[in-house]
Amino acid sequence: MANSSPPIPPQPATADDTQQSTSAVRSFFAGVSERVRSGLSNRRPWSELVDRSAFSKPESFSDATRRIRRNYPYFRVNYIAIITIVLVVSLLTNPFSLILLSALLAAWLFLYILRQSSDPPLTFCGRQFSDRETLIFLIVSTVVVIFLTSVGSVLVSALLVGVAIVCLHGAFRAPEDLFLDEPEPNTSATGFLSFFTGAKAAVTQYSPVAARV
Repeated sequence: MANSSPPIPPQPATADDTQQSTSAVRSFFAGVSERVRSGLSNRRPWSELVDRSAFSKPESFSDATRRIRRNYPYFRVNYIAIITIVLVVSLLTNPFSLILLSALLAAWLFLYILRQSSDPPLTFCGRQFSDRETLIFLIVSTVVVIFLTSVGSVLVSALLVGVAIVCLHGAFRAPEDLFLDEPEPNTSATGFLSFFTGAKAAVTQYSPVAARV
């Protein structure tokens, strides 16, 4: 009878691995912070957004939609900021949803996105899980949290309120005084939501696993 060799235990993380993980986390959040600041720098003055003299009732539904189409490109960053603020306030007033969503985001970051290829496999109750199994678990957890708890309804309600505020402003804000012929900022590189591109690139530099996200 052949002797079966015992399984090789996973190697503990070295100092270099720990340093790379810390660098990946710092690079991710630094990239997020930089992209947010860069996107907000392209916003229009808030005094221009709430200029009372520029508000008037639209003559018809078609006039309202025309105003929204003209106002949105001009106040795009401001509108995204307003929707984001509504989302944040909604989550802060629903602590349970905030805790669940924070836990879900932390799980994605630390169990998949920021993991190093040299990290040992995840182990739970004596069983090791591959990257693919971890990804499937995270996807299933996301579906459960979003659709089977109050998180989904809170997010949808906040988005609807934010979009309604933006549409009302766009419909009643007369765009005739806006200089819409000036070149738009390169939102593909510096837009409010494009910080994910830079953050992802920074993480990919340290974590090959993140390149699959």
